[in-house]
Amino acid sequence: MELAETQGIELASDREGRDYDLADHFIACAKLGRYLTVASNDRFVITDDFRKGDIINEASAVAAIYSHDPLVGMAALVPLGGSVEGMTTKQRDKFERLFHLIAEQTLSPDVKQSAASLIEKRFRAAEIRALEAELGSRVTPARRRYRQFLAVVRRLLDGQIPASSFIDEFRSFTRDVAGQLDFGIYSFALDTMYRSMRIPISVKKLLTLEILKFPTLIRRELLSNVLAYPGQTRDLIRFAETLLAQHLEPEQVIEIDLLKDLKLRRFSMEAISALAAKSHIDALH
Repeated sequence: MELAETQGIELASDREGRDYDLADHFIACAKLGRYLTVASNDRFVITDDFRKGDIINEASAVAAIYSHDPLVGMAALVPLGGSVEGMTTKQRDKFERLFHLIAEQTLSPDVKQSAASLIEKRFRAAEIRALEAELGSRVTPARRRYRQFLAVVRRLLDGQIPASSFIDEFRSFTRDVAGQLDFGIYSFALDTMYRSMRIPISVKKLLTLEILKFPTLIRRELLSNVLAYPGQTRDLIRFAETLLAQHLEPEQVIEIDLLKDLKLRRFSMEAISALAAKSHIDALH
């Protein structure tokens, strides 16, 4: 069980060529109120994706504005700020206007502050390095804690700890990394546990109960993952569906179900956006 970035999954822009508009895909994610994914929906975007220089500037700008993951939004600023060096005055002025737009429109206070600081310091290299250092100081300890958690998972698989102790550790891990670990990596950790045939069904049910307590956006993504995994046992799916029906509002259940269908490729993003728009119009009449 390794970190998400070691899976070797190519970015959508690598796999489908520069003609694919990753910026449009990120905007589509934002319209659905989702975390940003790569175009194939195979995984969520993580901070490391912006270190590779494969994401075009337009997509990075959209990520900085629309990402629900503040760390991903901050990571998207780093290559944008660094690209200002060597630009002509006219190009630089355009980029400054872009950063003003990011600072005004971003969903994240952290991104807003970082964008404003880069503008104020005139995109000096030292300010870019400071932003990278700040990002690293938040991400690195959380990933270290993630590796510690994986060691506990292995102890569970080896039968060295009971389910109750594991769930206590999961709660502690979640508290420790909240807001400090890429959502993509956190999601990957959970997906891996649900997909493992060695994790007892009782543990998976306890995990599902924990996810039910999460904030709406996170809960929707994680529970739709649970329901969408093709190899999921029927017992666990029935358990999850019963929990949703008992504890959530019907509208929230529908949202999770639609996102599950998107992940199963039963609907496209465009189709779900159209359904959401129609529901909104119907509600007005």
